Amino acid sequence: MSQDDSFSRSEAPEGAPSGSSRVRGGASARRGSGTLAVALLLSLVAIGGAGYVGWRQWQQEQGNAAGNAVLQGLQQRVDSLENVAKAGDSERNLLRQRLGDADQVNRSLREELLSQAERTRNLEDAVAKLSEKTLSGHDAMLLDETESLLRMAKERYDLFHDAQGAAAAYALADQALAAVNDGAFSGLRQSIGAEREALAKSQPASLDASLTALSALRTAVLELPLKPLDTAGTDTSTSHWSRITAAIGNVVKVQRTNGAPLSMADARFARELTAIDLAQAQAALLAADRDAYAAALKRADTGIAAQFDTTAPAVQQARTQLATLQAQQPTAPVQLGAALSELRNLRAVHALKPATASANGTKP
Repeated sequence: MSQDDSFSRSEAPEGAPSGSSRVRGGASARRGSGTLAVALLLSLVAIGGAGYVGWRQWQQEQGNAAGNAVLQGLQQRVDSLENVAKAGDSERNLLRQRLGDADQVNRSLREELLSQAERTRNLEDAVAKLSEKTLSGHDAMLLDETESLLRMAKERYDLFHDAQGAAAAYALADQALAAVNDGAFSGLRQSIGAEREALAKSQPASLDASLTALSALRTAVLELPLKPLDTAGTDTSTSHWSRITAAIGNVVKVQRTNGAPLSMADARFARELTAIDLAQAQAALLAADRDAYAAALKRADTGIAAQFDTTAPAVQQARTQLATLQAQQPTAPVQLGAALSELRNLRAVHALKPATASANGTKP
């Protein structure tokens, strides 16, 4: 029995009749069953709503749990990204600091490099000045040597006509001038070469042969036969005229007194005069004196023709050699000194350059 039935029964009045009470009791029972159905319906609805709400809450809790998990994962990723970003920031700061340090180091190195470059330039200038002084001293010494050799060659040729010695001095001067570093003096070598070539051409090709021939002639003169002018006849012929001449010669002695050379009476003196002429020819040949050489040879030939027997083969051979020597005349003397004058002029011009440059305030 339900509570409603008991409630309705208890609430009925005690003096009421039983039929009405039954009717009332049936009505009350119907009302109680309707109420009970409604209550049950409401309970079911409430239970369904509560279940639905609970299911929704459970789903929401499950969704919240999944969202929280995802959120936690995202949070972890965000935290890791933050850590990575912080690490990147720290690395960037470290790199920025290192770049700053490297920049400072580069600045200091650049300053040191500039200072080193300046010191290197100063050192190069000092070395260039020292090298210039050394080269100038070296060139000056070589130019002095060249000038001395040229002057020596000129004086030797002028005084002794020694073309060979002068040519050797010119060769040494050319070697000394070739070692000069200044290119302004290179053209001077052409002048030296021209004068050296002229000296070589001035020497006769047969100089040694001519000197040897003259020496042989000086030796041969001592044995050349003299002319039989004032000597006794040696002809052994028995002609009538020879016998008359011999007879008169024993009585009257004829002797030349008008211009007869003393050498005819003294063979030694005649030979010495001819030898002296040949010696003078040798000296003139060494001195390249054409006139003296020709005059000495002419005097020697004249003396041999006048004082020696021209019919003798030795005398004829000597005169032939003299004629050959006369044909081989030495060349004209060479005019030296052009190279020496050019060298002095160049040195004078170069000596004026530093003074002019310093007066203008420029570097030589």
